[in-house]
Amino acid sequence: MKTVAGIDLGTQSMKVVIYDYEKKEIIEKASCPMELISEADGTREQKAEWFDKGLEVCFGKLSAENKKTIEAIGVSGQQHGFVPLDKDGKALYNIKLWCDTATTEQCAYITKKAGGDKKVVKLLGNLMLPGFTAPKILWLKDNKPEAFAALKYIMLPHDYLNWKLTGEYVMEYGDASGTALFDSANRCWSKKICDIIDPKLLGLLPKLIEPSAPAGKVSAEAAAAYGIPAGIPVSAGGGDNMMGAVGTGTVADGFLTMSMGTSGTLYGYSDKPINDPANGLSGFCSSTGGWLPLLCTMNCTVATEFVRGLFQLDVKDLDAEAAKAPCGSEGVLVMPFFNGERTPNLPNGRASITGLTSANTNRANIARASLESAVFAMRGGLDAFRKLGFQPKEIRLIGGGSKSPLWRQIAADIMNLPIRVPALDEAAALGGAVQALWCLKNQNGKCDIAELCAEHITLDTSKSADPIPENVAAYDKAYAEYNKVLDQVAPLYV
Repeated sequence: MKTVAGIDLGTQSMKVVIYDYEKKEIIEKASCPMELISEADGTREQKAEWFDKGLEVCFGKLSAENKKTIEAIGVSGQQHGFVPLDKDGKALYNIKLWCDTATTEQCAYITKKAGGDKKVVKLLGNLMLPGFTAPKILWLKDNKPEAFAALKYIMLPHDYLNWKLTGEYVMEYGDASGTALFDSANRCWSKKICDIIDPKLLGLLPKLIEPSAPAGKVSAEAAAAYGIPAGIPVSAGGGDNMMGAVGTGTVADGFLTMSMGTSGTLYGYSDKPINDPANGLSGFCSSTGGWLPLLCTMNCTVATEFVRGLFQLDVKDLDAEAAKAPCGSEGVLVMPFFNGERTPNLPNGRASITGLTSANTNRANIARASLESAVFAMRGGLDAFRKLGFQPKEIRLIGGGSKSPLWRQIAADIMNLPIRVPALDEAAALGGAVQALWCLKNQNGKCDIAELCAEHITLDTSKSADPIPENVAAYDKAYAEYNKVLDQVAPLYV
């Protein structure tokens, strides 16, 4: 048996899969829930010790026999989170996450010092947004000066796991491009942005590596702690969206991937730098050597979970209730900004339910509107991709939302594109495993990642959904109304 392992550190849980690359199947997987610190001011944080525990618990659940067969490991992690460590590798403060919006002042300061939004985009390929890493570093300097003074290592969540496995301090281009410290077009750190935050910052940042290169090898300490072979390569890894792209085969032109998890993302592969910040597309690098223009919303399953909790329904009951309502929910709309929002950029945004009348106020309409709102938010990203010349033939759907037949059909109808679902779930963890295999094969000669994905990423045709013309027409009208309401409520939170 020949296997590689993939690790996915998400907001809600950590997962580890062992993938048999000869049989092309996941033979074992384990998970561990993650806690979340949430405050009214937009704070969303986790602790490094929770990540440590996650590795111990997940690997502890896997069989010793299967772990012995692992030949390489790849790590996926939630993007943008700031892991601040001192010279001894101890965490100096909590990890501020991608969904933390408590850094709006720092964003404004950096943007002003850099010369405005257009200058920032020219420097980075992205706007300076609260979710990104750079303002989190300045927040630490402003609010925890003693911790900032002791700062020695700056890591993202996936880099932290790489470091725990190998002891090496490196970062690959894909995840680096989400820090707002990185020039995505030229693949280097931006000295100007770093200097605005602090003159010492550039000297603290990790060495940058190619995504095809190993981050290092499993150390003797990690091998003993987790029961895995010492000396096996750990691939460069990447952010969860970058690894999700690998896990869905989004490493070449032809389709987009949409992830419906805690956040909602829509992204596609490009062989050249590309961004459209005016329409919400970030200019990220991929973790396969190209670029990954991406739209991110902060409230996808967040919206449905709040509505589900409000009505005290389980997941299946929410779907059953939503299925009773027609397309467009009889005019009921959910503005799903429960965590503020990145796209549109409304860090202080608040959620609302609009369009209610005495005739349409019922659980079915509100339940369906919560499902529809998450897809409406990403429809704008599809429009932006098309303006840039993308002509996707289908959308690969992943995340918790992909498990719902109703949500898959809603996505197909709103996007007016076929929806296809990978046969193996856990796309980000699988992406980590496939990248690990790429790294392993590159040791014996150059390996093409697109060919590797074509070999290992297959689709579950039983979960396909195709657009229904009458539903598409109904959703075009509902989407226009959604944008009209959005234009009216957005100024309330600027």
